[in-house]
Amino acid sequence: MSELIEKINKDVLAKAIKEAKEKSKKRNFLQSVELMLAISGIDLKRPENRIRMVIRLPHKSSKDKKVAVFADGAVAEAAAEAGADRVISEKDIDNVAGSKKDIKKLASEFDFFLAEPKLMAKVGRVMGSVLGPRGKMPQILPPNADVKAIIEGLRSSVSVNVRNNPMVAVAIGTEDMDDEKLAENAMAVIEAIKGKLPEKSYIKKIYVKTSMGPSIRVM
Repeated sequence: MSELIEKINKDVLAKAIKEAKEKSKKRNFLQSVELMLAISGIDLKRPENRIRMVIRLPHKSSKDKKVAVFADGAVAEAAAEAGADRVISEKDIDNVAGSKKDIKKLASEFDFFLAEPKLMAKVGRVMGSVLGPRGKMPQILPPNADVKAIIEGLRSSVSVNVRNNPMVAVAIGTEDMDDEKLAENAMAVIEAIKGKLPEKSYIKKIYVKTSMGPSIRVM
């Protein structure tokens, strides 16, 4: 089975994506196109085998990813000017402390989080139990970083968190996108995952689907 992954290319994926779109019923909302990978031979009981990464896709989705920034003062001002969807202050963090409902709501509202270094420890204490399992712990915003460039990069990225189950499921775009562009996004994810897999583990199965449509097996 591990040899089959080498035969997966953009054309094979584009054909499967086209079929997934054709077999999906029309909905009154714009559906995502999803890529699912099943990984074999990976021991997730060993922490070093778990995969958490952000993968930048070559083609931006029609649905913008939402980015929130934990910051105060000048960093907060820079984040707001850079187009962050929300700037969350230390006071805001204190306000949701102890309210798992509010923290879950926040975690669901945003795709990615950034944080200035001084707030990382507090975010971990207050929100880590919710953000961690979802693979949404903030990335550190380095001093003097180009905040706008980082946010724009995240808007065309996907987050992968292989922690409990040997599966990857990510949205690679939307159904209004060109099949080839979606296939190139899928290839970017597949290649990134392949590069992170420990020895003797491999991608066993690949599927594509729309949000509400049937799964189409690629391999």
